[in-house]
Amino acid sequence: MKPVVDGLKKEYEGKVEFKLYNVEKDAEGANLANQLGAQFVPTFEFVNADGSINKEIVGEVSEAQLRQQLDALK
Repeated sequence: MKPVVDGLKKEYEGKVEFKLYNVEKDAEGANLANQLGAQFVPTFEFVNADGSINKEIVGEVSEAQLRQQLDALK
């Protein structure tokens, strides 16, 4: 999934802020996963500019599905 996310990250630069965490090796990522209740990798959290969660997707998904959710952010 990382290559897909990296490609989208470049495409949406300046429009969407991407934050990637390794929940197995990064304490901040593990804490965030616990806070959000994320139990599986990958878990994608789509957050609006106001901080509200727009959508959560668990598991591998297509680039088109990720793009659809990115376009839906407010």
